[in-house]
Amino acid sequence: MSAPTLLPDLPADWRTATLVGRLQLADGPTPVVVVGGRVRDVSRHAPTVSDLLSQWQGVAPSGEDLGPLDELPLVRAYESPSAIRLLAPFDLQCIKACGVTFAISAVERVIEERARGSAEQAHSIRSALSERVGTDIRSVQPGTDAAARLKAALIADGLWSQYLEVAIGPDAEVFTKSPVLSSMGWGDWIGIRPDSHWNNPEPEIVLACDRHGRTLGASLGNDVNLRDIEGRSALLLGKAKDNSGSCAVGPFIRMFDDTFGIEDVRNAVVTLQVVGEDGFELQGASSMALISRDPLELVRQTLSYHDYPDGFALFLGTMFAPTQDRGAAGRGFTHKAGDVVRVTSQKLGTLVNKVTTCDRVPAWTFGVTDLMRSLAGRGLLVS
Repeated sequence: MSAPTLLPDLPADWRTATLVGRLQLADGPTPVVVVGGRVRDVSRHAPTVSDLLSQWQGVAPSGEDLGPLDELPLVRAYESPSAIRLLAPFDLQCIKACGVTFAISAVERVIEERARGSAEQAHSIRSALSERVGTDIRSVQPGTDAAARLKAALIADGLWSQYLEVAIGPDAEVFTKSPVLSSMGWGDWIGIRPDSHWNNPEPEIVLACDRHGRTLGASLGNDVNLRDIEGRSALLLGKAKDNSGSCAVGPFIRMFDDTFGIEDVRNAVVTLQVVGEDGFELQGASSMALISRDPLELVRQTLSYHDYPDGFALFLGTMFAPTQDRGAAGRGFTHKAGDVVRVTSQKLGTLVNKVTTCDRVPAWTFGVTDLMRSLAGRGLLVS
C-alpha cells in the first residue's frame, strides 16, 4: 500500500496559487516557489525563504524547474521516510504566536486558570463561567472604553483573569512559540510531553512577514498546547508551548496576489479533525471572522519595540478549545500517541501531522550553523 501523498492536502485552486515552501533535497533544505502548478528551485536567487520573502516584489523569481508539483514523490514522513521531503515553509524567521485572540479561547483560559490544570474541575466550572464572560466579551472591542467598563464589572464579580486582560485589554498576548528551524512540516510528527495528561491541538492561520514588516502571505499552523501545564500557572507558558515537535506549519505559504489576500485571511474558516488509533474522532472549526483583534493589528503589536531582521511567522490564535470527552465523563479531550491531526482551510490546504511524545519525535539536529554550512558548501552564500 502506497503512502498518502501531498496532492489531496493542497488548496483546491493550487494550480493558480503562488506557493512558497521548502524541500529537503539531497543537497540540503531548498526554498521553492510553485507557480502554475510547477515547482521552481529558487535557491540561486535566494538561499533561504527568509531572504526570498524580503526580496519579494509580487512576482516569483526564475529558478530551476523541478517539474509539476503533483508529480513530485512527496509523502508523509511519519508514514514513509523519503529522501525528498516537504519541510515547514519557514527557516530563519522567528516563530511568534498570539494567544487569547478569540472570546471562546479567553473563556477556556479562565477555566484552565480556575481549574489549576485539572480537567475534572474544569468541567464543573465551565458552565458557570462561559455564559457570563463569553456573552460580554463577544460584544466588546479590545482596548475600548466599553472593554474597560467590562473589566471593572468582572473584577467586582470576582471573575477577572490575566487571560481576560489580553482578551479585552489594549495589549495583545504575543510570545515566541518555537526556535528558528525547529518547526515540523506537513506529514511530519508532532510531540506532546509524556508527563502531560491534558493537552490539545490549536488550529491556526500563520502570517508570513518579512524583515521590513510586510505581511506577504499565510500558511496553516498547529500551536500544540499542554493545558494542564499552562493551567497550573501562566508562568509555565514556555513549558506548555515550546517542546520538541510542538510547532507545525504548512504545507506552504500562500503568497498574497490577485487570487488570495488579507481579506481571505479575515474571512477564513479553519477546521480541525483528530482521528485516533482507538477509533475516537474529534471535529472542530474556528472562524477568523470572530477574531477579537484584526490580523494586521496583531502584526503591528508584534513589531512594536522589536526588530526582526529575518522576518517572522505569526500564529493568529484559535477560538477552538476542545471539550468533547475522550473516555470518562468530565475529563474532556486530550491527545493519545498515534492521533492524526488535520488542520484545513479552503485556500491554504491541509496541514496533517501525527502525534507522538516529545521524547520520540525525531531528534532536531539541524540548526542555524548546519544550515549556513550547507548553503556555503553549495556555493549559495554570496555577498
